[in-house]
Amino acid sequence: MHEMAYLPAVLAEGDAHPALSSATSVMKLLSAEFIKSSVSPEQFPADSLPEIAFVGRSNVGKSSLINSLLHRKKLAKVSKTPGKTRAVNFFTVRTSDPKLPLLSLVDLPGYGYAKVSKTTRAQWGPMIEHYLEQRQSLGAVILLIESRVWMPQDVMTIQWVQSLGCGLIIVLTKADKLRQSERKPTLTEVRVACGLPAEVPVILYSAETHEGRDALWGEIRAQFNGLRKHECDTRER
Repeated sequence: MHEMAYLPAVLAEGDAHPALSSATSVMKLLSAEFIKSSVSPEQFPADSLPEIAFVGRSNVGKSSLINSLLHRKKLAKVSKTPGKTRAVNFFTVRTSDPKLPLLSLVDLPGYGYAKVSKTTRAQWGPMIEHYLEQRQSLGAVILLIESRVWMPQDVMTIQWVQSLGCGLIIVLTKADKLRQSERKPTLTEVRVACGLPAEVPVILYSAETHEGRDALWGEIRAQFNGLRKHECDTRER
């Protein structure tokens, strides 16, 4: 157990998706711990908890965002060298939400211009594909895009994730680097360029100021509540 954190009952106006009214009650973050790193699908832990996967380019700031989201400083290792995450890293989070008492956060290797050998990079692709396409406990994907520098590769990744049929949350990182006048245009441009339907949330996030943290937790809780309902409906059929 580490530090305990309370997530507010009401999210800031404009931060949350309209469908979040049932997911914005106070939630206490009880604990967060690193479980394991896996360099092959055979090393993945058993499908026992609902999982949220973090996907993004090598320099998008995934580790910093995970630390911010979990109110921790060094749980996910942050490196100045893009592409340092070379394995699939699993973290377990325990909360006071009775609908989401335990979940797993999964940090996938970054794609893009990682400074690693071609051989190592070639191993990542199949492993990431296997995880996203085969993992039964995967509930949603949080796809990170740098708010100031989004690329065609990000668009293709979004389209691929959408084709898998799992929940999708888009997070625009390094929001503190945006001027106030750039915020709404950036949200609009990304949504249009990526062809995102209205139901896919797009959140501005800063790991430095923690802007967007409450909104992202609200979206995660909403995704999980929707998945639980879908599972129940499937069993009833």
